[in-house]
Amino acid sequence: MQKIFSGVQPSGNIHIGNYLAVIKQWVALQEKSDCIFCIVDWHAITVPYEVKALQQKIKEVASIYLASGINPEKSVIFVQSQVKEHSELAWLLNTITPFGDLQRMTQFKDKSKKLQGNVNAGLFNYPVLMAGDILLYQTDLVPVGEDQKQHVELARTIAKKFNSKFGETFKVPEVSVLKIGAKIMSLTEPLKKMSKSDPEPSRIGLFDTPEQIRKKIGSATTDSDKEIKFNPKEKPGISNLLTIYSLFADKPIKDIEKEFQGKGYASFKSALADLLIKKLEPFRNKKAEFDKNPEFIEKILTDGANRARKIAQETMQKVRTVMNL
Repeated sequence: MQKIFSGVQPSGNIHIGNYLAVIKQWVALQEKSDCIFCIVDWHAITVPYEVKALQQKIKEVASIYLASGINPEKSVIFVQSQVKEHSELAWLLNTITPFGDLQRMTQFKDKSKKLQGNVNAGLFNYPVLMAGDILLYQTDLVPVGEDQKQHVELARTIAKKFNSKFGETFKVPEVSVLKIGAKIMSLTEPLKKMSKSDPEPSRIGLFDTPEQIRKKIGSATTDSDKEIKFNPKEKPGISNLLTIYSLFADKPIKDIEKEFQGKGYASFKSALADLLIKKLEPFRNKKAEFDKNPEFIEKILTDGANRARKIAQETMQKVRTVMNL
């Protein structure tokens, strides 16, 4: 079976952009592939984070995975830091990764600007750790959002270089980025990607209350023209909302445009808020269930780490052998 690996950071508030770009497509993939879904906590600590809140954030991401339909009997769900082979392989891959390749990483440049005076080596080496995450499981396909595509391309480059230098060891993974939904934009600044680090009104969190959802959608930036038309260049705000509606309703944007023709933004925003409230209800309900029974999630993550560790150890044995370590 095709091997799938992907992961989400337990940082900030997971929002609909994270869900639509990555997690939603996992559910279909697990039916026909061998899937490993990680909660990448070592990546999350490359930027300032709330130390006391980290474990709760990890459990929230696990709740999102399960509420989305990820089945722990079909897929491996685990926490990155529970499998030490991730850091071991990352260090070894660092020794063959050119410094210049890391300097060219767009996300490092963007985050460095935001974190002036607080840029650490971990943030710089983030793509090598990600390459280790992927290659450790002999991954065939990596579903990611648009912002992580460059990192997967680097993982491909590293795999090829390692294989050339030490002999065939790793599969060279392919990247999967959705054509629609790979980048959901901010509700308040629709020319900018929705981000966990931006102010609360700019994003819809997966655990937001109905009142929060209705307020955020109602105040979302659109334009003075009231036509509900998909045109990202001229009408980025309403185009972003149409994309969100399309992905949650599983309807083509053309059909939504026809449905709301002549109805105006207020009517469309009200319908979108209703849709999101309905679709996100399972996330709120599941989180409430898991909050009452944290042992359930802990067991899933422990079992997942044990399964992941077996695969990781097999790969690392092969890596040590070819490197003569």
